[in-house]
Amino acid sequence: MRLQFVFRFGLLLFFTAILVACSQKAKIGGETVEAYLQALVSGDRDRMLTLSCSDYEEDAILELDSFQGVKPSLDNVVCEQTGSDGDMILVQCTGKILATYGNELQEFDLSGQTYRVAQEGQEWVVCGRE
Repeated sequence: MRLQFVFRFGLLLFFTAILVACSQKAKIGGETVEAYLQALVSGDRDRMLTLSCSDYEEDAILELDSFQGVKPSLDNVVCEQTGSDGDMILVQCTGKILATYGNELQEFDLSGQTYRVAQEGQEWVVCGRE
């Protein structure tokens, strides 16, 4: 009887550890995309490049350049993992990027985009959008 309890308790700990690891990976993916978007609207080129995988750096710079001359900000942005594709985490966000040019306000809804996040070395980075 005691052996069964120890076995069941061990299984419970094992599955709990797996769930915790998966939820941390999902949290990391969402946090990475949110940090990337914050660097984008704050115009922080170095931070954006740090948060971009090497194959995506040129696209990240183009994205940053597209907001030159406007005052962008994030509006209610929350990003969460929605799936995976091989080693990539798929992340979708809700909320908007608001861009003000003079008195004109434009809104860019983020809900239609899926970001691809991967681990490069020890860092989690954005590697593109679908």
